[in-house]
Amino acid sequence: MVKKSQRGIALLESLIGILIFSMGILAIAGLQGFMIKGTTEAKYRSDASVIAQRRVAMMWADAKANPAALSAAYSEVNTAIPDLPNGRRTTTFVAAIPDAVTVTVTWQTPGEPQHNYSTNARITGAR
Repeated sequence: MVKKSQRGIALLESLIGILIFSMGILAIAGLQGFMIKGTTEAKYRSDASVIAQRRVAMMWADAKANPAALSAAYSEVNTAIPDLPNGRRTTTFVAAIPDAVTVTVTWQTPGEPQHNYSTNARITGAR
């Protein structure tokens, strides 16, 4: 026979078990969201790298054909890049170093700080 003081203990244990299980599920859901955010940021960094390297590759290819016009043709400030959220690309030729060029890609997702990726290259005949 069950004592009166132990009535409902199975129900209480079940509720505590459901509470612990629910907290575990919520933690997994939060972790999933964090992982998706990290994956998205990594994709944007990778895309920015490809955009900058593509710009440098185009300059290398055009430097062989017309090196004198390279600086005028490729200098840009905050050109819109549709592949990234609020994406912008700036290409500058470094005055202090002959044939040096810097390509900077910036982007900003809503609610996040601005990110940037920058690459430097030396292109013979760039100026």
